[in-house]
Amino acid sequence: MDGVLQAENLTIGYAPKRQVPYVVASEISVSLARGEFVCLLGPNGAGKSTLMRTLVGMQAPLAGCVHLAGQDVSSLSAQELARLLSVVLTDRVQVGILLVRDLVALGRYPYTDWTGRLTQEDERIIDWAIQAANAQALMHRSVGALSDGERQKVMIARALAQQPEVMVLDEPTAFLDLPRRVEMMSLLQGLAHETNKAIVLSTHDLDLALRSADRIWLLPQGGPLQVGAPEDLILNGAFERAFHSDGVRFDTHTGSFQMRAQKGHVVALCGEGHFVYWTKRALERAGFQVAENVTSRDPFDLSVSGDGSTWYVRVGAKETVCQTIYDVVAVLKQETTYIKRGNVNEPL
Repeated sequence: MDGVLQAENLTIGYAPKRQVPYVVASEISVSLARGEFVCLLGPNGAGKSTLMRTLVGMQAPLAGCVHLAGQDVSSLSAQELARLLSVVLTDRVQVGILLVRDLVALGRYPYTDWTGRLTQEDERIIDWAIQAANAQALMHRSVGALSDGERQKVMIARALAQQPEVMVLDEPTAFLDLPRRVEMMSLLQGLAHETNKAIVLSTHDLDLALRSADRIWLLPQGGPLQVGAPEDLILNGAFERAFHSDGVRFDTHTGSFQMRAQKGHVVALCGEGHFVYWTKRALERAGFQVAENVTSRDPFDLSVSGDGSTWYVRVGAKETVCQTIYDVVAVLKQETTYIKRGNVNEPL
């Protein structure tokens, strides 16, 4: 792949005057290709923001170097850097009563003269950037009246108006509701693939990152940086190691984190389809162990009808019919007050 952004043997951290440098992570060698959509993940305090600031030239590395389009970032002027790279931060920009199109037009500043005059080509690029960010309906609105999701679209349009080769975004979905987060990740993935721009963003949205990123940059506490396709990092245990906690575990089957449930009564669950999947989720959340096959040693027998409208809970010879998963869990919890673990015949 064509690496437009490259970091070589990077050590990131802080070097206060007359103090020993504080190293956040080291031995980082990574590249970002044109047309690639990358998500940077890691636990809080691992150094994601420090790495992002170092990559875009806002913070000097303690060691190593960063190259952008073959040039050392530290050697580029502000104007040269702005033509190659755009940055979208989570900070709310205070722009008064500025209209959306005027804010997007500010993205052309690396190309205008000292008067800030826009050419016809500049106007065309501004219109393209607004359309590419799906922000046409916002064009004549005041920036101050926008929602968080709308504002993020506008800031992305401004970044696109710079016509950079690389876009770097710091947690662009941080203040958005779930539908807007999905929409934002889909937008950025599409922009990377359709415009051939390299896009890297930091995020805590693990599920969306796993579903949308071409590659994951995973930064554990203390490093080193792990790089690979989402599926590779799941299968090699990188996520489990990076986010290890006594209270949660990473499920390699679902690609998600789950609470470590205490071992409770066993429920033998029969049925098929997504009704069974969500029934199992509810039972495990309630502290039950779910077995795939019914055996004579299982204290609880639960089956789901084919259309998912009815649940049959059997405890020994007793059968209870339920119409909702909530009722199923309530019945099973009630039965556990009368039945010892593993023996349906002995009350507590």
